[in-house]
Amino acid sequence: MKKKTAPAMAYAQKLNAFPDKRETARQRAQAALEALTDEEDVAITKDALADPDNPPADDLFRRRGRPRLEYPKEAVKLRIDADVLEHFRADGQGWQTRMNDALRKVAGLK
Repeated sequence: MKKKTAPAMAYAQKLNAFPDKRETARQRAQAALEALTDEEDVAITKDALADPDNPPADDLFRRRGRPRLEYPKEAVKLRIDADVLEHFRADGQGWQTRMNDALRKVAGLK
């Protein structure tokens, strides 16, 4: 077993000094959310909608990540001759997209 260094031990002690800090914060936030009345929620949402620099959090969560593709690509394991793979990789990044485009063209899909 690896012996802890002094900084690592100090950090571990600091974490152990407040083991419930994160849980306490989560419980307080949950209690505040549960104590919120419908009227207060409507007022907060109305104010947030009126401020373009401070939209409601729901809008922020929906915008995260890439938009879903209509026809998403599927990961497959495909055995390809080394010289064919080398040909597509030789042009650098985007070789998989170029290979996909070539396959679509040969299949008559493009």
